[in-house]
Amino acid sequence: MSKKVAVFRKEHFNAAHRLFNPSWDEERNNKIFGKCALPNYQGHNYELIVKVVGEPNTNTGYVMDMKELSDIIQREIIERFDHRNLNLDTKEFKHLNPTAENIAVVIYELLRPHIDTKLDMQIRLYETPRNFVEYPV
Repeated sequence: MSKKVAVFRKEHFNAAHRLFNPSWDEERNNKIFGKCALPNYQGHNYELIVKVVGEPNTNTGYVMDMKELSDIIQREIIERFDHRNLNLDTKEFKHLNPTAENIAVVIYELLRPHIDTKLDMQIRLYETPRNFVEYPV
């Protein structure tokens, strides 16, 4: 029987964005993206939960050292995205629409190289208290 355990680290960052497809006119962008298409951007208080799953280490009892996980998230995500305009200030979203879905995938891809490959990982990103995404599913 597997003794896998899930551990979670919750972090927070604030960022502005504009959802916009440059191949569409303003009317279509407004119809599809609503307030998120405002030309002067709008912001969110994002809640990020990183889930790591694995068997606890026999020496430490940890699936992963939570301080190490926190440090990785701070370095790779918070320092990169907190108090930034995702469209203008980050290379990751220069040509990628910063939807919650795309942000979650980017966060996963930024963190994955720093997490032991024998551990599973999932990202849950809350854009609002009621709207959130998970990757991978």
